[in-house]
Amino acid sequence: MAYNLLKGKKGIIFGALNEQSIAWKVAQRAVEEGAEIILSNAPIALRMGELNKLAAECNAPVIGADVTSNDDIVNLFTKSQEHFGGGVDFILHSIGMSVNVRKGITYTENNYDFTHKGLDISALSLHRLLQTAMKMDAINEWGSVLALTYIAAQRVFPDYNDMADNKAYLESIARSFGYYYGVKKHVRINTVSQSPTRTTAGSGVKGFEGFIRYAEKMSPLGNASADQCADYCVTLFSDLTRMVTMQNLFHDGGFSFTGVTQAVIEQMELGG
Repeated sequence: MAYNLLKGKKGIIFGALNEQSIAWKVAQRAVEEGAEIILSNAPIALRMGELNKLAAECNAPVIGADVTSNDDIVNLFTKSQEHFGGGVDFILHSIGMSVNVRKGITYTENNYDFTHKGLDISALSLHRLLQTAMKMDAINEWGSVLALTYIAAQRVFPDYNDMADNKAYLESIARSFGYYYGVKKHVRINTVSQSPTRTTAGSGVKGFEGFIRYAEKMSPLGNASADQCADYCVTLFSDLTRMVTMQNLFHDGGFSFTGVTQAVIEQMELGG
């Protein structure tokens, strides 16, 4: 059901790769709620993914951008302002990558060249986007920026590896830039910490299937789906949440504040 929450609003969605992507679901829901959007992803993702299919469905142009390149980000915002005839009202940062994870290198043995690359793509990219947007006045007053994160930024999940460090830095950037952009133009910046979700990125983490079952047992409401995350993101893009900023918002069925559940206790007793 649509409520026209984003009627007349314009936005940029980063990171949609395929139908399993949270960014893909957010793009669909944003358009359902009345928004016009631009889709963006890295050049390699444009070749490997299925973004043109989503673009046709959403009647959205695709503007490729390497988020580690200042020139690419300037080009993206220049073209977005030309396309929309002005600034955007919302941005979704759904961008993350760890070479250490992809290559199966454990956290204690991280290759630092890989670490730097992952940090640049996963976290510094948010700073780069916001810095460039502020200089170009590319986000309208009372705009909303969201970045997707994970609870491993605060708690140890061993196989999440250096992505935990990346997400911690990402959340810090959202808070710090949220202050400056809020004072300057009432732009609000938040992170959404989603349940483990069966996306291409999530499934690449060692032991993911076992963990998603554990999280389901640990969450009073169960794991939140990608579709439900998209619903939540839409509310945070809308004018209904104008005074919410600099927050890390858990969307995880209660997992983040649950110590243990009866289902987990019973499972441990069976295993013991």
